Amino acid sequence: MSPAAATSVDLTDSRTFFEHDPYEFFAAARAREPVYWHEASGDLPGFWVVTDYDSVVDCYRDPATLGSGRGTVLDVLLRGDDSAGGKMLAVTDPPRHRQLRALLWRALSPKVLNRVVREVEAYTTALIGAAVEEGSFDFATRVAEHVPMNTICDLLSVPERDRPDLLDWSKGALAGAEELDSLEARNELVLYFMNLGAFRRAHPGDDVVSTIATGTIDGEPLTLEEVALNCYSLVIGGDESSRVSAVGTVKALAEAPEQWHALRAGRIDPDTAVEEALRWATPSLHFARTAVRDRVIGDKAVRAGEIVSLWNISANNDERVFPAPRSFELSRTPNKHVALGHGPHYCLGAFLGRVELRALMGALVGAVSEIELLGTPTRIQSNFLNGYSSLPVRFSPR
Repeated sequence: MSPAAATSVDLTDSRTFFEHDPYEFFAAARAREPVYWHEASGDLPGFWVVTDYDSVVDCYRDPATLGSGRGTVLDVLLRGDDSAGGKMLAVTDPPRHRQLRALLWRALSPKVLNRVVREVEAYTTALIGAAVEEGSFDFATRVAEHVPMNTICDLLSVPERDRPDLLDWSKGALAGAEELDSLEARNELVLYFMNLGAFRRAHPGDDVVSTIATGTIDGEPLTLEEVALNCYSLVIGGDESSRVSAVGTVKALAEAPEQWHALRAGRIDPDTAVEEALRWATPSLHFARTAVRDRVIGDKAVRAGEIVSLWNISANNDERVFPAPRSFELSRTPNKHVALGHGPHYCLGAFLGRVELRALMGALVGAVSEIELLGTPTRIQSNFLNGYSSLPVRFSPR
């Protein structure tokens, strides 16, 4: 794509990255105009597009000027204020954001997390072992979609019988084929957690939902809607981002066998490998903010009330920060990617996301000799979620 054509692409269309390679598009955008105004599309208003690493990080560090309370996903924000604003952590501004984040951190205690980590490792090893025996399969549905949902459900102590429904709703919430399907999936998740929150408030246990449901801010308990919305946020963030990161990692390992062989031989630090896998996958294409007051971003004057979209996928492939960004290098360092956001809204589940990827790599190293792609992966149709919904592969046993 030529730099001149880059800014004409409609970033509100979920089909855009079916038709355009996102890496080529954003490389062209950075070369032509790193911060530019996206014209209105149909009934949707125009907004700012921020593509270079330095500007994206600068914006993430400034929640006082660039607020999250109206919404953080373009599809929602462009159609009006997010109904969860001020209630769900991701779409809450200070000072409420700090108070709510502190409560959720208390829920994610070391005791709870350590138990979940052990279960993640055991569950992932078992799944990979079973998959290796099958030989060829769809990694996305056979492995990747089970680990993160099982992890987050363990964290929330969701009954086993309810987990298949939660997986279906989670997959539909951000990547539904139709807007109404996505809305219905989100509503089902929120309703489920309102009911579960009410039960755990009356019968508290040693789990995250109970801690949120019985916790207080300024002496007041959260409403059941707030309890549900924050559980919903943990499910969506913990499931979707980890699932597509796992799929992207296996696809990259299959396409870069020298990196896979180095990892398998123990020549690469696992923690370093996890960071490159996250940068490479970048599960959320963007996050959005609303300017609270006038501000300069790059060399552009942004006015109060205007929407600003921060494109993680572009920042993580900015050549000035990541040399040869489309080269998958598991030993890459430094690697200060923004795959999990940055600043005060940095992903609350970052620890678990890294644990899951490290467990996946460890299980692969222990059981697999070669990873082979068997067909063309199916890209998720979304302008928010980045990744693949299917990945046909063959694992040769070690």
